[in-house]
Amino acid sequence: MHFEPYPFEKLTKLLEGITPNEGYFPSVLTIGEPQFETPEFIQKALADNAYLLKKYPKTTGEAVLREAQRSFVAKRFNVTLEDAQIIPTFGTREVLFNFPQFLLFNKQNPVMAYTNPFYQIYEGAAIATRSKVIHLNLNAANNFKPQMNEDELKECDLVILNFPNNPTTGVLTVEELGEWVKLALKYDFVLLNDECYSEIYTNKPTPSLLEAAKLVGNDDFKNILVINSISKRSSAPGLRSGFIAGDAKILKEYMKYRTYIGCASPLPLQYAAAKAWSDEAHVAASREIYKANFAVAKKVLGTEVPEATFYLWIHVGDALAFTKRLYKDYNVKVLPGEFLAREDAKGENPGIGFIRIALVENPKKTEDALLRIKECMNEQN
Repeated sequence: MHFEPYPFEKLTKLLEGITPNEGYFPSVLTIGEPQFETPEFIQKALADNAYLLKKYPKTTGEAVLREAQRSFVAKRFNVTLEDAQIIPTFGTREVLFNFPQFLLFNKQNPVMAYTNPFYQIYEGAAIATRSKVIHLNLNAANNFKPQMNEDELKECDLVILNFPNNPTTGVLTVEELGEWVKLALKYDFVLLNDECYSEIYTNKPTPSLLEAAKLVGNDDFKNILVINSISKRSSAPGLRSGFIAGDAKILKEYMKYRTYIGCASPLPLQYAAAKAWSDEAHVAASREIYKANFAVAKKVLGTEVPEATFYLWIHVGDALAFTKRLYKDYNVKVLPGEFLAREDAKGENPGIGFIRIALVENPKKTEDALLRIKECMNEQN
């Protein structure tokens, strides 16, 4: 198998040999990792349950965690899940890589479709399953919403959406998601929405694919799955707590598969994660910080405030040259959009010309970095 280097590896190579301007404090706006302390009550729950390290964890997850996650879905999306309709996971990266391998194992010529730009694990799963890939391009022309080409979609075995979207910040309405649910039923493909940014919304809560399934009458979530995580939501990527939820028939067999891959979360992490999933106050506080960052970005760069995520997706022309100049002259790192996307069948790469900026610092540090980015843009113009 041949896997592409990760975007951050490509960035390191791009900037190799460049000495940044030491007159500025380094600012790294490349990775979607909140730069805030994990809330104290979560840390305390982890410490209080450290004695459980002496026990093996169950692959199915502890009842306290499953209940916390089901309660989160009920409160946030007004969707009641049966216990068989959710599986706690060790974050979501492992799911995005191994679930396609489980699902597509018996397919002779599997076909996957996913949004483009994308989280690179989608591509890794496609490589591991020897799948033909259909890219669902997100660009300004389609308002960063995937177009429905039924001639292509009817070939698919698995379609992965990612809304709210990383990196474009695009959002689909519940009605738009509902149309995708209808297609999953019409052409009998599995539809999975990566909802890891669902809680990082600016004003209006973003919808879940589970809500959309209910809206169009798919009450059993046939062919429908979502994943979610507390990494962004709770500034706790180290807890590695996520879930996959939806179609109970698929999840029953996937649960058997998971017993063989050794992905059970340690018990102290599960108990701490249960506390995190059960609390909304700390999430609301984080959202206010991201809202403040977007307000700063609008003031400094004139960018529109996105509906969700903590990213800016900005067109700068030659993104590779801009990224190198920004690092050299202003000691700021951003991520070129073409590292997050691929050429489609028509030879179009929707990431070319863009940079992704992760606004994951406090507003003061954010403003300092954005002022430097503005200076670099002004020089370019």
